[in-house]
Amino acid sequence: MALNERENRVLAEIQEWEMKLYGYEPNDFELTYEKYLERSFSLLPDNVQEQFFSTLDNWLFHLHALIQGSQMQMDAKERVLTAGRVFNAEIETINDLNKLHIDQLQYIAHQQIARHRLYSFAQGVMAGSGSPLMLGADIPAMAVINLRVVQLIAMTYGIEVNTPYEMMSSLKVFHAATLPPRMQGRAWEELMGELQNQEDYYFYEGNDELADVTWIEQPIKQLFKAMAIFIFRKKSLQGIPFISMAIGASSNYQLTRKVSEFAHKYYQYRYLHKKEGNHR
Repeated sequence: MALNERENRVLAEIQEWEMKLYGYEPNDFELTYEKYLERSFSLLPDNVQEQFFSTLDNWLFHLHALIQGSQMQMDAKERVLTAGRVFNAEIETINDLNKLHIDQLQYIAHQQIARHRLYSFAQGVMAGSGSPLMLGADIPAMAVINLRVVQLIAMTYGIEVNTPYEMMSSLKVFHAATLPPRMQGRAWEELMGELQNQEDYYFYEGNDELADVTWIEQPIKQLFKAMAIFIFRKKSLQGIPFISMAIGASSNYQLTRKVSEFAHKYYQYRYLHKKEGNHR
C-alpha cells in the first residue's frame, strides 16, 4: 500500500534524523574517554568481563519481563487502547491500532512520552533531595521508566512486546537509545539490518547479547550524577537542596527524552514500512 502525503513527510523526517545519527562527529574528549574505558576493562580477566556483562543482560531480560507482565503495564496498555478508541471505536486489541492514521498514533505516543518524561523528572527531584534511599533506587527506577516507555511506544504502533522477537527488539532499541551519540548510528543500522533480514517475526534469530563496554558509559554517567548529587546535597536554600535536585531532574529528564525519541523514530519506521509492505 502506497503511503499518503502525510506519511511520506513523517518518513522523510525519520530519514533526516537518521542522517544526523550517521553524521555525528565525536570530539577528542569522547574518543579519549572511550579508549580509557576500553583500556580499564581490558585489565580485567576475560571470564570476569563475560560474567559482568552476562549478569547485566540477565538483569535487563528479567526486568523487561517483569514490567511487561505487571499490573501497572496492563493498566497502561488499556489506557493506550482507550485512547485509540477515541479515534476508532472498533479497536479491541493492540494490533488493531494499525488501523489508525499516523497523526493519531503520534498523538497517543506523545501522551505516553510526556508522562514518562515527567516521571523521570520527578524521580530525579526525589533522588536529588539527598535521601540515600531515593538516590540508591535511582538507577533501577530509571531503567524501569525507560523500558516502560519503549514498550508503550511499541504498543501504540500496534506491536505487542510479548513474543521473543519483539521482546528482544524492544531491548535492543532501549540499548541503542542509551548508547553514546557517536555509537547510535551503527546501532540504528544494525536494527534496520535485522528488520531486513528477519524472516520470522515471532522467533528472534539475531545476536541476543546487549551489554558490552560501549554501553557501560550510561551506567557510569548515572554514577557520576549520584556523586554530584551527594556532593551538593548539603548546599541548600531554606532547607531545600535546589542544586542537587536540579542535577537529578535535568539528568533524568534528558535520558528519557533521548530514549523516547529514539524509540519513537524506530516504531514509527516499523509502522510506515509495514503499511507500505516493505521491511528493509
